[in-house]
Amino acid sequence: MPQAIRCVLMRGGTSKAVFLRENDIPADPEARLRTILSIFGSPDRRQIDGLGGADPLTSKLAIIGPPRQDDPRAAGTHLTYTFGQVEIDHPDVDWLSLCGNISAAVGAFAIEEGMVAAAEPLTIVRVFNTNLNRILTIEVPVLGGRPAEYGDYEVAGVPGTGARILVDFADTAGGATGALLPTGNVVDSLDVPGIGPVEVSLVDIGNAHVFIRAADMGLTGTESTAEIDAQTELRQRLELIRGAAAARMGMIADAARSRQDSPATPILGLVAPPADYLNHLTGAAVPADAIDLVARLQFMQQTHKTYAGTSTVCTGVAARIPGTLVHAAARHSAGAEIRIGHPGGVIETETLVEAGPGGPVVRRATLGRTARRILEGRVFIPSHAAAGA
Repeated sequence: MPQAIRCVLMRGGTSKAVFLRENDIPADPEARLRTILSIFGSPDRRQIDGLGGADPLTSKLAIIGPPRQDDPRAAGTHLTYTFGQVEIDHPDVDWLSLCGNISAAVGAFAIEEGMVAAAEPLTIVRVFNTNLNRILTIEVPVLGGRPAEYGDYEVAGVPGTGARILVDFADTAGGATGALLPTGNVVDSLDVPGIGPVEVSLVDIGNAHVFIRAADMGLTGTESTAEIDAQTELRQRLELIRGAAAARMGMIADAARSRQDSPATPILGLVAPPADYLNHLTGAAVPADAIDLVARLQFMQQTHKTYAGTSTVCTGVAARIPGTLVHAAARHSAGAEIRIGHPGGVIETETLVEAGPGGPVVRRATLGRTARRILEGRVFIPSHAAAGA
């Protein structure tokens, strides 16, 4: 008989994920991996035999567990959350990254599942994330005892509008590498084999990131996803830079194995000053005066169709740190908001970064998203997958 596991499918921002309860899946790492790959239909580029959406933005997993009473780092939290980026055509799951989009959905899930008492009009959900061993603070609007879904907040890349969920990532600074500025520098020079020296800014909040100037790659920063992905040689160069950055930050031992050892992080961001361009999803004009910089991301060896949630936070924080390549590219004005122009429109983040004795300190780094519960039910695991045949 095939095994049946309860699951929930949720959209968070511009991503979708399968939500599973920690106690419903095997504790043994190998059995857990087999179960997850079976649920998603991996490895297969179409993921035809599972719930995966055959795209990095829809091949995501959230494992939800009870609060960890024995871990002082998790004190005062309501639940634990482990994010998994499920490989599509490789039999693996990347546990090293965090998804800001899905993190917003975690707050709504927790209230819907009764893990946190609903309080109107706003419920604060404190989540211990096991990928970074840091706390996320999620503000979820509530109506009628349930997470509100209807509202006027718009997320570029998502049809319609919804109720805004706010996620504060301030506590995740240094979560992947140990420091907001992993090398202590605002700009580093990487000697990349086959390319030569490349100036980068390495910043770690939400996820570890490597930022480079779009101009250094022969780009304006306003290119479409398709335009960048069509340049095979460019994408190979970007992966070499990403691998060199991962090694410099101590995330992997061998830069040449970045694709195998850490395919999702660090995320690579190409940045440039504000410029007019067309929204590549809708064709609408994005004027330069509506944004503070333009940026494009490399995520899972592809150009992100919009802009990752954790990248929004990291880009906003980097724009507040004098000397970084992001700070140099950005327009600076009064207020806490940074507006990032991406292939699908504009995304904003509120950031507060203060000077500290050991370097910059992040006090606030928020992401606004919407989320929706799409499906709940049972997913069936074939007997041969459950048994490890």
